[in-house]
Amino acid sequence: MLDESLLDTPEALSEADRRGLLRGAAEAGARVRTAARHAAEAGVNDLKPDGRPRAVLIAGPGAAATHVADLLGTLAGAGSPVTRLAPTGVAPAAGALRWELPGWAGSVDLLLIATPDGTEPGLSLLADQAYRRGCTVVAVAPARAPLTEAVEGAHGLFVPMATAPYEQDTPLAASAPGVLWALLTPLLAILDRTGLLSAPPDALAKIADRLDHIAERCGPAIATYSNPAKTLAAELADSLPVIWTEGTSAGPAGRRFAAALAELAGRPALVSELPEALAAHSTLLAGPLAASADPDDFFRDRVEEPPALHARVVLLRDRPIGGLSAAPSARDLALSHDTPISELEPEAGGEIETLAELIAVTDFAAVYLALASGA
Repeated sequence: MLDESLLDTPEALSEADRRGLLRGAAEAGARVRTAARHAAEAGVNDLKPDGRPRAVLIAGPGAAATHVADLLGTLAGAGSPVTRLAPTGVAPAAGALRWELPGWAGSVDLLLIATPDGTEPGLSLLADQAYRRGCTVVAVAPARAPLTEAVEGAHGLFVPMATAPYEQDTPLAASAPGVLWALLTPLLAILDRTGLLSAPPDALAKIADRLDHIAERCGPAIATYSNPAKTLAAELADSLPVIWTEGTSAGPAGRRFAAALAELAGRPALVSELPEALAAHSTLLAGPLAASADPDDFFRDRVEEPPALHARVVLLRDRPIGGLSAAPSARDLALSHDTPISELEPEAGGEIETLAELIAVTDFAAVYLALASGA
């Protein structure tokens, strides 16, 4: 059950936030600036690559590396050479994971390692394997982690991860807001230098400014009725989020939101892109999860019985209103089954800025849902 009274009590939110999730979301803009500075100090802005890499391989543990690869691949556009190397192993523990380069990887390819841990022996072995194959290696990980020596031994580039003092005491959640921006920002700068995407220093500054703006709108001191993240968290209480995305950049934001809901709040969610989502989820919305599926719900004893789980559509869009859009059909389908719908659309700006806004608002919502439900 969601404790909605906690959402409008900043002191209680702070006390419940034992993992520093809310603080990480609020400090996302500052984390981008720190990560950009670390990248500059490591010499990223002075790099002069000899052309674009044939392939960009991304390795790292868990949701952090998955989200980074998804975002970079989307921003690199059609025909993107970005590929995530999935680990193998008997457990998700740092010592059990192993990564392997594809058989074709060689001197014209770039290996990016992104990890909030840095103690994984498998990543150190991967860096050594890349060096023997002639691949260029770049890693972002906590300073003084064992991975540092492996990357230096592979004559690669190591960028210290931008971490906060309060993150040293507890294991970092892979979907935590601070983790994403600390790993993603230096890699954006790297791929800007290779020409695969456009993320110069001024673009990174705009991302940080947009994240600061969202933190002001969605911070714990802002009441629920005027706070889009708290409102979304309250709307998703006792609901199955059915996340529909429209527009290229909204796709990875929706997939990250679903992952954050599962890891941080312990809530399942479905995610799909429009217009295919309408066919994929039409039967679901017409089934027992539809709000209209239980005609006796109004008379249910709300004290003695737990609330029934019903679907709620969350529409994330990054397209301007008035263009070719499946959003009207999405609204019609949801409402025809009495399924409520929540919508988020970013303010105008560049692709990276609008993507950052969608991620930031949904990150805040996942954190509020986690804190208010005691996850």
